[in-house]
Amino acid sequence: MDDIDSAILAHLQRDARLTNRELARLVGIAPSTCLERVRGLRARGVITGYHAAVEPRALGRSLQALVFARLRPLSREVISGFQTYLSQLPEVLSVFVVSGDDDFVVHVAVPDIERLHAFLMDRFSARREVVGFRSSVIYLQTGSPVMTPLPETESLDQKALRRPAP
Repeated sequence: MDDIDSAILAHLQRDARLTNRELARLVGIAPSTCLERVRGLRARGVITGYHAAVEPRALGRSLQALVFARLRPLSREVISGFQTYLSQLPEVLSVFVVSGDDDFVVHVAVPDIERLHAFLMDRFSARREVVGFRSSVIYLQTGSPVMTPLPETESLDQKALRRPAP
């Protein structure tokens, strides 16, 4: 990844509908070079797809929540099965398998609090492997529309090696 690849990614993340010609102009490179770079980013798995951002309220989903779930017994089979089950539910936007007190964090979008309650009762508490869950309603969501490479940092070990000996 160099500065040109990073610029290409930033522009595509802001507007994936840019034509190759427009993208090349914004980045300051020839269209043929731009096309080659985008193809390379796709081939390396940096660009994994293009999507349309959708307003949940426009689809009748004005309430979003995070559901934190604990499962037992913890095994690869149980976790994989629950993850597959969740990913097929229309209310579910994202599924995260996490460490800590909870095993899953599930982002859901539903029309109202009654549908959230029904979802929790019918879809979560009915599952044998779920030993506990809690939910938090999302009041406000913000995020960065553009993900860029982080600058490389030295580890503490590397810094210690650079320090002069006493």
